[in-house]
Amino acid sequence: MAKDIEVGTEYAPKDYQDPPPAPLIDTEELGKWSFYRAIIAEFIATMLFLYITVLTVIGYKSQIDTDHNGEQCGGVGILGIAWAFGGMIFVLVYCTAGISGGHINPAVTFGLFLARKVSLVRAIMYMLAQCLGAICGCGLVKAFQKAYYVKYGGGANMLNDGYSTGTGLGAEIIGTFVLVYTVFAATDPKRNARDSHVPVLAPLPIGFAVFMVHLATIPVTGTGINPARSFGAAVIYGKDKAWDDQWIFWVGPFIGAAIAAFYHQFILRAGAVKALGSFRSNA
Repeated sequence: MAKDIEVGTEYAPKDYQDPPPAPLIDTEELGKWSFYRAIIAEFIATMLFLYITVLTVIGYKSQIDTDHNGEQCGGVGILGIAWAFGGMIFVLVYCTAGISGGHINPAVTFGLFLARKVSLVRAIMYMLAQCLGAICGCGLVKAFQKAYYVKYGGGANMLNDGYSTGTGLGAEIIGTFVLVYTVFAATDPKRNARDSHVPVLAPLPIGFAVFMVHLATIPVTGTGINPARSFGAAVIYGKDKAWDDQWIFWVGPFIGAAIAAFYHQFILRAGAVKALGSFRSNA
């Protein structure tokens, strides 16, 4: 009987405790190799992401160019481009999640910073690594296919004709919200503690979120939802139009990420209710 009670106690459900928030400024990270390894992983992942996806965009445009024996319905189409972006995110998040968290996007890093999942030092270094990786990825594309790169727009994000600035900004805000909300849901430690399969499947819904958002917003802005992706393409392409609309691809994603962080932490995870309860107890 005592043994049965002991076994029952051992497997009884326990209250879940949230991990402590990351310190705002953690200078100790600067002395750890794991910190720099994570930065390198973010740089390489973003470089590979831009290399594959921008090549896909340029390849598609060259295949439908009727002036050069292309076919109007040829190439991979918008569906193929969306798969390239979503598929690469799935692969790269899977590869780097255990090293850096697999952010590969300054908006994701910003949202996780607001939720106190990463320190300010790590967030800044991740964003720098992501932007530099994006520039290098687009630079590789231009080095290998310079004529096509310039002719077909370099994969740069721009507000397409017929859409207002407000529409483009709204598309970036909502698209990034979908992505960052999915990241929070897929990596929620409380959910991971309950459902052991979630950490294994986390890259899949994140990749699908990128895929679905691209299907919806490619006709509007070419789909940014990743400031590093838009910035790297604009730097290497260097044309005025890409720079004129560049602010949309920073302001929109950062607003969307902030809303997603607030929604997940304070609404779904009841952070506001817990804070109010603590305030009432102290009063």
